[in-house]
Amino acid sequence: MSKIIHLWKSYWRILTRPSVHYSLGFLTIGGFLMGIVFWGGFNTAMEYTNTEEFCVGCHEMRENVFAELKTTIHYSNRSGVRAVCSDCHVPHDWTNKMARKMAASKEVWGKLFGTINTKEKFEAKRRELAEHEWARLKANDSLECRNCHNFDSMDFTRQSERASDQHSSALANGDKTCIDCHKGIAHKLPDMAGIH
Repeated sequence: MSKIIHLWKSYWRILTRPSVHYSLGFLTIGGFLMGIVFWGGFNTAMEYTNTEEFCVGCHEMRENVFAELKTTIHYSNRSGVRAVCSDCHVPHDWTNKMARKMAASKEVWGKLFGTINTKEKFEAKRRELAEHEWARLKANDSLECRNCHNFDSMDFTRQSERASDQHSSALANGDKTCIDCHKGIAHKLPDMAGIH
């Protein structure tokens, strides 16, 4: 027993005073390499959580919102460009992406505690969930939409008269953002009673 204690004490001394046994250069290079390994693992995990496979890995998403997405132009269209979950729900720039990932941890609690694990529970919370997402998009000026859709790239002459009028007005006034008019573009709208 005393050999084990002696061994632990010697390891503890090495850990608490590593410069006695290792050079500062070795520690610096070792720390740098460990940082690269950590960052690579972290970034790989973050990119994996942005894949469609990850997002629809739980039945709540696969059987509800993903099934709805499959019927929209964002999933299947003449140009073959498909938007995956993260294109619309996760900002592309790193700072906003990390903030969104932290906020999404609340969704993990929902999965663990089964708050939307049945179609009935999901439908009961649909409006609340949609309103949270609409508020988020309104607050960031529909940043995720603008990653693909840009007023500067729009040809208003090729749009319907109504769409052209609305987009021109929104561009000129700057008072509206994509989500103000395009709720329900990729998912079924909740019961909208009481909303204009």
